[in-house]
Amino acid sequence: MPFYEKGDVRIRYEETGSGFPLLVTPGGGLNSRVTAWPTAVFNAMEAFGADFRCITMDQRNANGGESSGPIAVDTPWDAFADDQLGLMDHLGIREFLFMGYCIGGCFALKLIQRAPDRVKAAVLCQTVGHRPENPDVMYNSGRDVWAPELLARRPDVTMPQIERYLHNLYRAHPDFLYSVSRDFVRSCATPLLVMPDDTPAHPYQVSMDVAALAPNATVTIYPWREPKDLLEATVGQVRDFLRDHRL
Repeated sequence: MPFYEKGDVRIRYEETGSGFPLLVTPGGGLNSRVTAWPTAVFNAMEAFGADFRCITMDQRNANGGESSGPIAVDTPWDAFADDQLGLMDHLGIREFLFMGYCIGGCFALKLIQRAPDRVKAAVLCQTVGHRPENPDVMYNSGRDVWAPELLARRPDVTMPQIERYLHNLYRAHPDFLYSVSRDFVRSCATPLLVMPDDTPAHPYQVSMDVAALAPNATVTIYPWREPKDLLEATVGQVRDFLRDHRL
């Protein structure tokens, strides 16, 4: 599989299809990796490969993936954006569409904040976000699910580092999408398509807040995952949205 390397960061990625570039990141929180696509609510690489140049990647330090890099304790969301934008630079891609599942909702708005002239439109599928009645659901997942395996293979990383990292991901800004503020979303002119979910890690209200605040946001129906014909219609809506925002 191909890799992009920059300094002490090494990112595994895959591509399929041709046409306008679409970067898609699978779910799984900090374990967002290419091998998660078969268990996704739908596989974006398969669904959109006939229409776009689809690019996906293992996120930095995802267990079960092949990407690695430092634990960016102080700037965790920016580090993910650095990897994603760096991969696009490596591939010679200036402007692209983005679709993020789960943690990818936070990736989407951070990417737009960092590079508003490059991300032409974004889809937020089942985004994570702050849930007031269960505020540490993402922190606890990182500590209990992601951290033990990472620590077992990375003797250079300590649990205190992990705790500071998770704090800066999920507790430093305990509201909304974690990666950006509500004021930023109010100012975000990039077209967005929001696909709500409602699980402990995917609060319905966060999706609806994004849809209400962003001036160029559209929201799909909810629920949309079943039955099969409703899922297929919603995937079709996503495809049409992405097609409409190609250059």
